[in-house]
Amino acid sequence: MALLSEPRAGISLLHPAFVLSTWFGSGLMAKAPGTWGSLAALPFAWGLSKWGGMPALLGASAVCSLIGWWAASVYVRKTGTDDPKEVVIDEVAGQWLVLAAVPADPVLFALGFVLFRLFDILKPWPVGWADRHLGGGLGIMADDLLAAVYGALILSLVNLWWSLP
Repeated sequence: MALLSEPRAGISLLHPAFVLSTWFGSGLMAKAPGTWGSLAALPFAWGLSKWGGMPALLGASAVCSLIGWWAASVYVRKTGTDDPKEVVIDEVAGQWLVLAAVPADPVLFALGFVLFRLFDILKPWPVGWADRHLGGGLGIMADDLLAAVYGALILSLVNLWWSLP
């Protein structure tokens, strides 16, 4: 079995929308590309958090969301697909949003990773609604950002509980 999926026809591997939307190719992993995209976001999140804390991660998530909207829109248009599994820039923006809720801590970051993946997979309302009703680049980005809100809220509560005397 192949470790990587074949890239889709219609978009060059060197196109900035391909590079960004697949988060430098991490979305091409054959199994669980969303999970690989979230994992690929973690080292960047750690660096951003150490460098500028919550403001840096929130700002990076916002910029990544806007760039992701563009890149995913181009990718969808050029490949003729609705929600290609290899587009994982939405996982990157969502993962960063979740991790902005806590300081850089290996345990909290690991829990943030698990919570984000859980809500991205389970798709509670309105995450599932956005996934089903919003299309194009906006739809690709929106459901993950909504899932991230759930993850960030729970992660914040865990951090608060953990830090109580």
